[in-house]
Amino acid sequence: MKGTLKSTERGFICRTRVRYGETDKMGIAYYGRYVDWFEMGRTEFCRAHGRGYTEWEADGILLPVVEAHCRYKSSLFYDDEIEIETRVSELSKVSVTFACRIFQASTGRLAAEGYTRHAFTSPDGKLIRGGNPLEAWLREKTKGGEQPGEHSPQS
Repeated sequence: MKGTLKSTERGFICRTRVRYGETDKMGIAYYGRYVDWFEMGRTEFCRAHGRGYTEWEADGILLPVVEAHCRYKSSLFYDDEIEIETRVSELSKVSVTFACRIFQASTGRLAAEGYTRHAFTSPDGKLIRGGNPLEAWLREKTKGGEQPGEHSPQS
């Protein structure tokens, strides 16, 4: 899909489709894929803000997942276009929480909602406690709820 940005009142929106390999025998999106879509949303969120994960990793800051939660609301099916809404819901000196909601794009029906919490760590796994440029960057990029709009990642 070609990348596009447009303004939205919701958080950052990433669009994709449910691929055949992401479904079960009945053509329903496999439950484990929703956490993969959360990852896609937060990756594209950072990229849309001007700095991808790989750049932060090259600077020695990693974001391991320390907690994940997903509540399933309705099924998605093969070839459904989906919207992955991502926003920073909590930000501290040592962690960031990305809240995600996944919608069936044509109907706007909520399919799932949840979050992932990430610690700021060094490459050797030590917690970074303050003075963290990634935390400051996220705070600056999301101040006042200003977040980029809509994006479709390349497939």
